[in-house]
Amino acid sequence: MNRSEFLKLAFGSALTLTAWQSSAFAGSAQAEGPFKLPPLPFDASALEPHIDKQTMEIHHGKHHKAYVDNLNKAVAGSAMASLSIDELVKKIDSSTPAAIRNNGGGHWNHTFFWNILGASGGKQPSGNLSDAITKKFGSFDKFKEEFGKAAAGRFGSGWAWLIVSGKDVEIVSTPNQDNPLMALAEKKGTPILGLDVWEHAYYLKYQNRRPDYVTAFWNVVNWSKVNELYNAAMKA
Repeated sequence: MNRSEFLKLAFGSALTLTAWQSSAFAGSAQAEGPFKLPPLPFDASALEPHIDKQTMEIHHGKHHKAYVDNLNKAVAGSAMASLSIDELVKKIDSSTPAAIRNNGGGHWNHTFFWNILGASGGKQPSGNLSDAITKKFGSFDKFKEEFGKAAAGRFGSGWAWLIVSGKDVEIVSTPNQDNPLMALAEKKGTPILGLDVWEHAYYLKYQNRRPDYVTAFWNVVNWSKVNELYNAAMKA
């Protein structure tokens, strides 16, 4: 499986599901352009009590939508308008206009994020991924501790990631809407797990208690999807 096939796998489930509708955002039209806001792959209330419905509605229907709309405006009339979102993200380097870097990253990151969440979370990775985590970090609990440090310790806004780099798994964090696929990434790799630590992802429920949000995150990780992404990345 090549990188293109992997990225299709990462986004496939969100793009093929029936569009999620919320009365809170009914009638909120999308800006014209090549990029579209994918539906949530679950109901906005599905992750409660760990992530509340109102946060999910605002996060998806307002913040993610804004990234998509602003990206469409930023690429209008340029060669980047003909690229898929994964092709665009991989081309982002230090010379890329900020509007494309920030909104392209925001669209990719959030589409990825929705797909690794689920109401039946709270379990643990299995199979090859479980073995890789234990080999790298010593135990699943130690992995969660190290990932939590990366997420809680990210100054300001950004993301924490578990990536496949070469044939190894590593924890990294990125500022703002950057991610490890970008050409400018300090540490490049294929994301298989990610956590949004922008305040808009948690402030309504957790206020300034980011570590509590990070702890709650483990209750909604869709490990089946993460396992799938790991196996695909190892074959890429």
